[in-house]
Amino acid sequence: MRELEDLLKKLNPLAKEFVPPSRGDPALSKELLSKQINHQQQQLQQQQPLQQQRKQNGYNTGKKRYNNRQSKAQREECIRRTVYVSDIDQQVTEEQLAALFINCGQVIDCRVCGDPNSVLRFAFVEFTDEEGARQALNLAGTMLGFYPVRVLPSKTAIVPVNPTFLPRSEDERQMCARTIYCTNIDKKVSQSDVKLFFESLCGEVSRLRLLGDYHHSTRIAFVEFALAESAMAALNCSGAILGSLPIRVSPSKTPVRPRS
Repeated sequence: MRELEDLLKKLNPLAKEFVPPSRGDPALSKELLSKQINHQQQQLQQQQPLQQQRKQNGYNTGKKRYNNRQSKAQREECIRRTVYVSDIDQQVTEEQLAALFINCGQVIDCRVCGDPNSVLRFAFVEFTDEEGARQALNLAGTMLGFYPVRVLPSKTAIVPVNPTFLPRSEDERQMCARTIYCTNIDKKVSQSDVKLFFESLCGEVSRLRLLGDYHHSTRIAFVEFALAESAMAALNCSGAILGSLPIRVSPSKTPVRPRS
C-alpha cells in the first residue's frame, strides 16, 4: 500500500484526461473540427499556386512527354525502315511492287498512291529492319512494267490503316481489287457527279461512298466498280479535273461495305 501511495503522489493532479473530439463536448468538438477544416483549406490554397507553377514548367507532364518522345522515336524508326518508290507503271500492283524487293528483306507494308501531276504513281515500302531499306536503294533503275523505278529513302512513315476496315474474307478482298480511293474532291461536287465522272471514263460503278463535311475544303470517296479492269483504268484519272480541283486516285485498302 505504501508503494502505491508513493506512486500516486508522483502523478500530476492538474493533468486533464485526453478525450477524442468525437466523444467529448459537442460544442468543443464542432469548434475543433471547424479549425481543422479551415487549416486544411489554407494549406490547399497555398499549394495550388505551386502546383500550377509546376504544371506550367512541365513537372507534372513527365509521363506525357516521355510518351511523346517514345512515339516520336518509333516514327523515326519506321521512317528509317521505309523507302520511297516513284515512276511506277499504272499497271503494276502492290503485290508486284513488294515482290521486287523480296530479296532485300521482309516487306511488312506496301502503299501505292496516285500522283495528280504524273501518269505514273509512287509508293512507300516498309521493311522489318533498316538493312532491308538500305538494300532496296540498290534497285533504283530496275525495270518494272514499262518504266524504271526510282528508289529513295523515305521522309515519312506509312500511316497505318484501321484494321477493322481491312477485308475480312475472300469476297471482300475481291471487292478491294475493284475499288479505288479518291481524294481532293471539290466539296461542291455531289455523289451523282462523282459516279457519272467515273462511269463515263472507266465503267459501271456498283457502289460509291462519298465522305467529308463542310469543315474541310475537300472530300474523299471510295468507288467500287463492277469489274477490276475498270478500277485499274480509274487509276489513270489521277490528276483529272473534277469540279474545280485535280483528283488523286489510288488503290483502296478497304472495301465499301453496305450500310447497316
